Amino acid sequence: MGIKIIAKNKRAHFDYALEDKIETGMVLVGTEVKSLRNGKVSIAESHITIDGNFEVWAHNINIPQYEFGNINNHDETRKRKLLLNAKETSKLFHKMRAQKLTLVPTMIYFKGSIVKLEIALGRGKKLHDKRADDQKKDVQRKLQKGIYE
Repeated sequence: MGIKIIAKNKRAHFDYALEDKIETGMVLVGTEVKSLRNGKVSIAESHITIDGNFEVWAHNINIPQYEFGNINNHDETRKRKLLLNAKETSKLFHKMRAQKLTLVPTMIYFKGSIVKLEIALGRGKKLHDKRADDQKKDVQRKLQKGIYE
């Protein structure tokens, strides 16, 4: 029961200070799973919402149509329901409201034969925070290479 990573959202780590990470399931149709098995997905522009019925939805996850699919192929950017229990959903909802956080997808992967989506609560970074992170990364790279004096 290994984990095969399909896609990571590198942009999320750059734009948000991520706090709590949660593993969720997704409601998918057959051709979406086949496209995911081919490694075709983009989660860079996607976001997560919680509606009034405490249902969690993923928007703008781009799973291209399966190339060998027929007329019943899926819509590429449809909203997809995430599978969380009521306790987890309530906890996320109240944290989002109280601390003004955002739900961001960070990674999509296969766990065994099941597609999982890792989501995280994140606080948006300001421009100066992003610059400071870039400077820290540059220093770490130079220290590893032995160039930094």
